[in-house]
Amino acid sequence: MMVKRIGGMRRKSRYKLKRDPRAKGKINFKRYLEEYKEGDKVLLAPDSIVQKGMFEHKWIGRSGIVSKKLGSCYEVIIYEKGNMKKLIIHPVHLKRC
Repeated sequence: MMVKRIGGMRRKSRYKLKRDPRAKGKINFKRYLEEYKEGDKVLLAPDSIVQKGMFEHKWIGRSGIVSKKLGSCYEVIIYEKGNMKKLIIHPVHLKRC
């Protein structure tokens, strides 16, 4: 019999996705509508208010390169142990490096 996975994407991420007390309740529209060009270096910093386009919490604090725009989100390339990973992320969860 196969073991059933318990929990979802936000499991065990209570402190990783916690917001700064001064930023609570505010949505930063500048970050929401920010435009990135192909080849821009970005830092993955999730905003827990917006669930759309959020990545798995193991990628928090990593940097990557924007490869292209997909709708309102961006495709970001990250290298992990020599392997290339492609993540689709909303611009709220990205910061410029």
